[in-house]
Amino acid sequence: MDVDDSPLSRLFKSLLSIEETASGSYEDPGRPPAGGKWSEPGVPHKGWHVVDYYKLDDREHLCEMCERQMVMFVHVMRHDDYDEDLKVGCVCAGHMESDLEGARQREVRYRNKSKRRDNWLTRRWQNSFKTGGQYLRTDGMSISVYPTANHWSATIRHRASDYKRHSERRYKTSDEAKLAAFEVMMVWLEKKPWENPIRSKRPR
Repeated sequence: MDVDDSPLSRLFKSLLSIEETASGSYEDPGRPPAGGKWSEPGVPHKGWHVVDYYKLDDREHLCEMCERQMVMFVHVMRHDDYDEDLKVGCVCAGHMESDLEGARQREVRYRNKSKRRDNWLTRRWQNSFKTGGQYLRTDGMSISVYPTANHWSATIRHRASDYKRHSERRYKTSDEAKLAAFEVMMVWLEKKPWENPIRSKRPR
């Protein structure tokens, strides 16, 4: 009997397949997986671009390209020659846009952001006697949330340049204001608006 076709080998392959389904991994991530829409006529394999990206609570979405991996982090891909967007996992997204490393880095950034956001409200916010709210200094920025009439507002300031913006929206609770400020801060860390303030838009 061929050792690769032994009962032990078949059991190992079966367990590997189960683990891949749970983890979202592939035998060889450097190559597009077989099956699913990868084998379906009329579905483009390249030339896709990402239009959205989000995280689910668990691995509860079946990748719509390979149709074999359950994913938690969903890349929404679009193609000019295909009628609908496809919600896929990291490996398929990388091959669809011909940038596997780019897809991986996008997922890493989102994972890090998601982890930071989960811990954001439990950070050591300091009380401000001047505004009656709270403030936090992090990543070279000072973030303040404070009550205004029956609502809460927020201000973000890049300390080195003194570039700052006040929120235009009003929030029902301090936590809502803090989370809104977090989203703006993450955009600022990527875009660095203080380096070109004339073109920068007012955060909401």
